[in-house]
Parts: sequence; structure tokens; C-alpha cells
Amino acid sequence: MLRMLAAAVVLLCAACAGSAPPPGGGSAPRPCPSSPNCVSSRTTDEAHRIEPLFFAGTAAEGLAAIRRVVLALPRTRIVDEAPGYLRAEFTSLVFRFVDDVEFAADEAAGVIHVRSASRVGSSDLGVNRRRVEDIRERLKHLPPPAADPKR
Repeated sequence: MLRMLAAAVVLLCAACAGSAPPPGGGSAPRPCPSSPNCVSSRTTDEAHRIEPLFFAGTAAEGLAAIRRVVLALPRTRIVDEAPGYLRAEFTSLVFRFVDDVEFAADEAAGVIHVRSASRVGSSDLGVNRRRVEDIRERLKHLPPPAADPKR
């Protein structure tokens, strides 16, 4: 019985599996799928909508701050970086599910757009939204970047 239940869970997760974004970065995070396991600051769909992250200074400084915050979180690794773009993978503790989180700087608007999405399953029970809000809160408590003496 237990084996049948485990097999059903694996099949259900595989049926809803997503994939990692292609390597090489991008100028904007991808759109969310219709499933409720994704949030994005670039969508107008209220079910998936989350506010972008705000930063002071340059886009590079904003992404550097996000990089510091992300790397301080458990089971996290940076997997892709390009000018104005950062992607990290977050792995859950028990089932080892991977969530992809993308950050793309919009220097003119003073924001970093974010997309956080689960690769498998349909519902994430709000994990991706809570993660982005946790990152937002941690950014508020970072010390400002050191002054560049060349400026």
C-alpha cells in the first residue's frame, strides 16, 4: 500500500514538472505558468503578482545585495549570473524539490523584478511568495554598500 502511495505521489509530481530556465541569463524573468506555484513581479495576474524588490544605488549594487541575502539562506546556490540578472536554486529539506528564483534589475525604475517558481507539483502552499517576502525583509536589514572612494 505504501509503495502504491509513493508511486502515485511521484507520478503526480512528474506530471506537473517544470524545467529550469535555460542557462545564459536574460533581461527578464519568464512568465508564471497557470499553476499556483509561482509568483512574479512582472505579471498583472493577481494570483501570481508580487511587488518587485526596490534598491538604492546602482543595479549592480542591488543585485550584489540580493546575492548576499540569497547565499545566506539554507540549501541555496547561485546557478546563473549575467549583467542585470541572477538566478538561484532553492532545494527543500525533506523531499529535495527545487525552486527557481530569478532576479532582473530595472535600473531606470529602481527595482529588481523577481520570479520564484516550483519545478514540480501544482501548489507550493505559499512557499514561493513567503520566500520572496523573506528576501525583501532581509534586504531591509543589510548595511548599505561601502562608499566607493573612486566616486
